[in-house]
Amino acid sequence: MYANFIIAIIGAYLIGSIPFGLIIAKAHGKDLRSIGSGNIGATNVSRALGRKWGYICFVLDVLKGLIPMLAMLPLAAPISLQSHAQKIIILFLWLAVGCAAILGHIFPVYVKFKGGKGVATSFGIAIGLWPYYTICALIAGLMWIATVLIWRYVSLSSIIAAVTFPLALIVMIILRPDWHIAALWPLLIPAVAIPAMVIFRHRENIKRLRAGTESKVLQKK
Repeated sequence: MYANFIIAIIGAYLIGSIPFGLIIAKAHGKDLRSIGSGNIGATNVSRALGRKWGYICFVLDVLKGLIPMLAMLPLAAPISLQSHAQKIIILFLWLAVGCAAILGHIFPVYVKFKGGKGVATSFGIAIGLWPYYTICALIAGLMWIATVLIWRYVSLSSIIAAVTFPLALIVMIILRPDWHIAALWPLLIPAVAIPAMVIFRHRENIKRLRAGTESKVLQKK
């Protein structure tokens, strides 16, 4: 089982490293790094090629996190039947697979370790870690949608969703009697660390938001 997880960690990093944004833009004869923010994520793809290709890129980036997590589900699913120590080890290994995919997206080996901000891939990982992260990811996702519709800033919505996710997890652990903190505490570490990294990756966006120069989406032409 442990060998399978180690192989999955390496595989998740390589899958996460696939720069779908760059590939889509290059297929259309464009260099995504010279357009808009220069980021290789779905938002910049949308700027360069339109919303349709931005949505396609977003889904592909989500799948980079979701597929490795689902691939490990058969090994992680019987977690409730494990001893306390085994449960913690399996959670750490499952989370390591997800973190490897995020690191692949942010620091992709195929393009000199210069990648995206990790929002979509993180969302895919959270959906795949059933049920602990899935519910919290859906709450954060709804918050993202609501803030995009209200303020039209993808970056601001991503930051707010990143803050919402660990708060939702803490609330769920408190409210659900079958979610015991003694066994689930490994979930709290990446639940805080990954959103913090996502926010850090948005530091330039934060500067533009404060200056009032950040680009909006869903604007009427």
